Amino acid sequence: MKVEQVPHMNGGVGKASYSNNSSLQKVVISKVKSTVEESALEFYSSMLPECMRIGDLGCSSGPTALTVTSYILDAIMSSSQFLDDEMNKKKPLTFQVFLNDLPGNDFNTLFQLLSSFYEKLNNKNGDRFKPLCFVMAMPGSFHGRLFPNNSMHIIHSSNSLHWLSKVPNGLVSETGEAHNKDNIYITKTSPGVLVKAYLSQFQEDFTIFLRCRSEEMVVGGCMILTIMGSVESNDPKHILEIVGRVLSDMAFEGIIEEKSVGNFNVPIYCPTVVEVRNVIEEEGSFWLRKLEAYEVAWDTGFSEAEGKTNNTNIDNDDDDDEVDKLNRGAYVSNYMRAVLEPIMIKHFGKSVMDELFERFTQKIIEFTANENWTHIYLGISLTKK
Repeated sequence: MKVEQVPHMNGGVGKASYSNNSSLQKVVISKVKSTVEESALEFYSSMLPECMRIGDLGCSSGPTALTVTSYILDAIMSSSQFLDDEMNKKKPLTFQVFLNDLPGNDFNTLFQLLSSFYEKLNNKNGDRFKPLCFVMAMPGSFHGRLFPNNSMHIIHSSNSLHWLSKVPNGLVSETGEAHNKDNIYITKTSPGVLVKAYLSQFQEDFTIFLRCRSEEMVVGGCMILTIMGSVESNDPKHILEIVGRVLSDMAFEGIIEEKSVGNFNVPIYCPTVVEVRNVIEEEGSFWLRKLEAYEVAWDTGFSEAEGKTNNTNIDNDDDDDEVDKLNRGAYVSNYMRAVLEPIMIKHFGKSVMDELFERFTQKIIEFTANENWTHIYLGISLTKK
């Protein structure tokens, strides 16, 4: 199955929508704020473009889609170089922003955010400085070309590049038996052939991504990426392991077919720092300026989202700590549902989704009580040679 065949995030503004479950992603984006601002200012000061073209790849439909654009615009418009140019009317600056995701993305919900975005931009800068900013969609897969040659100045992508272009080949033996039975992603019990297949697909996809962006970007252009990663590729301790356990339980109870679990593999790969660096250096089109890993707790962003995930079935007499655990578990379950549900519906059907994620909520509570599970993210800063 190719990723392009499935929309990756739940659209709309409902309880399980990505728009209402992207607080974690907002925190992840904030981790690279200083890098985004520094890169944008450095490029603007050295190149002084009349029109700065920005691409946000894998933007989805939530409020985070315009966050990095706001970082860039605020940094440049508050810089002394920009203020001097505006005062002297030497070179009025225009911004052209391309929001990219697969054609199945809910761009309509995304476009509804534009009026408030433009209003904030104008209110922040007042009548004295009003740079033109044009925001538009660019539907398509970032695993291929998106823009004309030598046209882009800044590319950003967050929480997207761990999605592969397809489920890797070689996950089934010659006899037709699944190599990763009872799991939907790599775990410490997964055979080496499976780990190798996932890594090979990531290397191919990330190489193509870099090659396409190198053709699209001007020399000196900057790219800032955040990607879900791992410490060890053969033992990522990923939250998908818990989703797999829930599915296995449901298969054992006859709620879903056991074979359907064995045949389901999520097209995601979370690379290590070394694996990312190796692909960048081998592809050779970019200078690697920064590559760092950081941990983010599963329930990061919960306080901001609190109220959206509160479980109304809890009695007022219940212990506050138990209520908090359930609400945090529901928060994690909801953001995973917003991301995974479309691809899981295609494989397991819609009828089991409510039960699946209710069980997942309970598993999250169980696992976080006994172990410290976190997300690993990699922050990457590149400059086009």
